[in-house]
Amino acid sequence: MAVTPAFWAGRRVFLTGHTGFKGGWLALWLRELGAEVRGYALPASTVQAVWDATRLHELIPGDLADIRDSARLVDAVVAFQPEIVLHLAAQPLVRESYRTPADTYSVNVMGTVNLLEAVRHCGSVRAVVVVTSDKCYENQEWLWPYREHDALGGHDPYSSSKACTEVLCASWRDSFLREAGVALATARAGNVLGGGDWSPDRLVPDILRAWQAGDSLILRHPRAVRPWQHVLEPLYGYLCLAQALVERGEDVATAWNFGPNADDVVTVAKLVEQMARHWPGEGRWMIDEVEGVHEAGLLSLDASKARRHLGWQPRWTLEQALKRTFDWHKAWLNGSDMRAFTCSQILDYQEELV
Repeated sequence: MAVTPAFWAGRRVFLTGHTGFKGGWLALWLRELGAEVRGYALPASTVQAVWDATRLHELIPGDLADIRDSARLVDAVVAFQPEIVLHLAAQPLVRESYRTPADTYSVNVMGTVNLLEAVRHCGSVRAVVVVTSDKCYENQEWLWPYREHDALGGHDPYSSSKACTEVLCASWRDSFLREAGVALATARAGNVLGGGDWSPDRLVPDILRAWQAGDSLILRHPRAVRPWQHVLEPLYGYLCLAQALVERGEDVATAWNFGPNADDVVTVAKLVEQMARHWPGEGRWMIDEVEGVHEAGLLSLDASKARRHLGWQPRWTLEQALKRTFDWHKAWLNGSDMRAFTCSQILDYQEELV
């Protein structure tokens, strides 16, 4: 399935989380495809974020509001009358979920309930994609990649909240949305990296902050294995999925994995070693010997379903993804026009799809 301007031009898309890392990249890509986008999210958490660096506020109208404000959310959706809803707004951090578990569930679970209820009040919606996480599975610490029918679960509050979100989406689909003619799917992606991510307690932003300051990176879980991928990889999956929901409806209204090739499922330590090869100076790191909160040790995704039924597959290797992440960071440090630079990386990715 090709994601093209021919489908997206003029489509009304309601995008939650548009000020976040993934949401900012997706908002800009949708604009490049010709979609009419309206956002709903809290203000960007850092001034270096994609939202500010690319001046997206000049392009994307929307509400800077909390997804838990149900009345305002309903008003925003109904007023815009979208055809497609993409739900990315979330509390996205594992370690933060240990510090603020109630808020994590409130945002990730009840925030999604609020959005789906807003969709029920809006007769224009045909397709909804709710983004959850690769961490929504009941982690068995096994070597096999997780498939969409594997058991859901989660040790930490973040992972558990995303499993809850999967369950509630299935319930709303079966109880309300299918009868209303709305096709709802969920998307589970791997660990993403790319320019403009400055979230705390994420590996690549932590590396950039430490090495730019001339410090040593502190590694918490060097042997942990993750499915690493550039941010544009799952975003392309979300676009493929949304388009398929409009064109094929209930046939694709289910859960979908979007993960990298097996060669790019590597340990934290190996990722750091690869990043050090791209860093212009000395990239140093040390292992944190203090026992921290529990995080999954081994995690990978089986994306064969998306390959077979959506025509989606990864285009950039981990090495290519790291290079483009550093290229974005260097351009930002040099004062480049980051909207133009980000669009150029989107265009480079699109050319890989031909």
